[in-house]
Amino acid sequence: MTQDEARGLFAGARVARLATVDADGRPHLVPITFAAAGDMVWSAVDEKPKRTRRLRRLENVAREPRVALLADHYDDSDWGALWWVRADGAGRVLEAGDAAAAIALLTERYAQYRDAPPRGPVLEIAVERWSGWRAR
Repeated sequence: MTQDEARGLFAGARVARLATVDADGRPHLVPITFAAAGDMVWSAVDEKPKRTRRLRRLENVAREPRVALLADHYDDSDWGALWWVRADGAGRVLEAGDAAAAIALLTERYAQYRDAPPRGPVLEIAVERWSGWRAR
C-alpha cells in the first residue's frame, strides 16, 4: 500500500484508535472521531458525557507527543475487503481558540457536531509515517 492509498483510506474511516503512553510507560488506547487533511489529523474533546474535560490522552500527549493512530475496515462476509492503516506522528494539544479551522473540519465531517460543535481542547497530530495493509 502506498502512502497516498493509506492517507485516503484513513481519511475515509469514521473512527480511529489513538494510542498514547502514560507517565509510567503504559499504553493508553481510545477510539476517536477525527478529521484529516494531508499529513495532519485533528480530534476534539466533544460534548459526549465524560467525567472530566482533562482527558488522559491530552495529558499523555502533553508529556510524550509520540502517538499512533489506527483505522481499519473489517467485513465478515468479504475478507478480501479487509484493510488497516496506521499513522505514527507527533501530537500537541490546542485550545479551542487556536483550533477554529480544525473544529470547522470536524463539524463538517460529523453531523452530530453541527448541533453541538466540540468546544475543545483539540488534539493535533502531524503524521510522520503512514503504513498499512489491504487484502486486495
